[in-house]
Amino acid sequence: MELVIISFLTSVVASLLVIRYTRGHAMFSVELLDGPQRFHSESVPRIGGVSLILAALVAFSYTASTGSEDAILRWLFLAASLPAFLAGLVEDVARNVSPHRRLLMNAASAALGIWLLDGVLTRTAIPGVDLLIRWYPVAVALTVFAVTGVANAINIIDGFNGLASMCVLIMLLAIGYVAFNVGDIFILTTALILSGAVLGFFVWNFPAGLIFLGDGGAYFLGFTLAELGVLLIERNPSVSPLCPLLICVYPIVETVFSIYRRKFVRGVAAIAPDGIHLHTLLYRRVLRPATHVQQDRRQMVRNSLTSPYLWALCLASVIPSILWWDNTAVLSVFLLLFVVSYVFLYWRILNFKTPKWLLLQR
Repeated sequence: MELVIISFLTSVVASLLVIRYTRGHAMFSVELLDGPQRFHSESVPRIGGVSLILAALVAFSYTASTGSEDAILRWLFLAASLPAFLAGLVEDVARNVSPHRRLLMNAASAALGIWLLDGVLTRTAIPGVDLLIRWYPVAVALTVFAVTGVANAINIIDGFNGLASMCVLIMLLAIGYVAFNVGDIFILTTALILSGAVLGFFVWNFPAGLIFLGDGGAYFLGFTLAELGVLLIERNPSVSPLCPLLICVYPIVETVFSIYRRKFVRGVAAIAPDGIHLHTLLYRRVLRPATHVQQDRRQMVRNSLTSPYLWALCLASVIPSILWWDNTAVLSVFLLLFVVSYVFLYWRILNFKTPKWLLLQR
């Protein structure tokens, strides 16, 4: 518990300092107000990832000072995350890092995770794939693809106050819970440290949106989440390989569906900016017509009210994943149910047929 407190307090204070001295760094750190995924009316610092990685650094240093057996492993874990974090941070500040270069740096972090932590996927419970990954190069390629994909998926859902941070917090706690059940202390403590850091950031991010994750924070959290998932199933044979997949399925499905929509429906590049994700549809077609508050506050209110809908969606996959973490058959059913439910919900909202239970009372 003390590790959670240390990372939480470090993140809270670091985030507060970033907010307090925004004027001093505003010229390079604030969020732009234009673009397809901008839903706020004031300039806000988007370097929240700095407070997250600082919190992890402080907590990891504390564990090292206590003589923890896993201290070196945690430093290697943090080192592997740096390419993804730094690429995102440079984009947050300079805004000149292309999507392809950021993808490449996320892939570099995934490759470092393989080299430094031996985090390679050797089982997936997907017919045919397990046969292919017996060949090590294929296993490496699949691991890099999976970790890079999740890192970018978290960045995609980072659109509203508290959305990405709370979803990641829920998913980290789920991984920590499964690690506790199998006695994996390294994954448990690392997940708890990161959870404390995310919670400290969340205090200032929701509901007021005083600081944002930015690309650096989203990539850092996405990489750490994916890497812990890979390590969880590779270090613990009793854990179903579908468990981490179901835990992270909401941002993964959002990403896959977005790529399909851009490439095959709109005919644009798969990495092109997109303003019709599920969370943006909820904002525009469910909350905007239903919220009636003062002009200067309504955008922030709708922004914040959007996130709980997606927290519930995230929990819909996380709960069965922690209840049946060792049962691949059951997890397969819930995985299919989630995908079908997501597509159905998206289609209904897109076609102005939003289910009544989603609508707020006017």
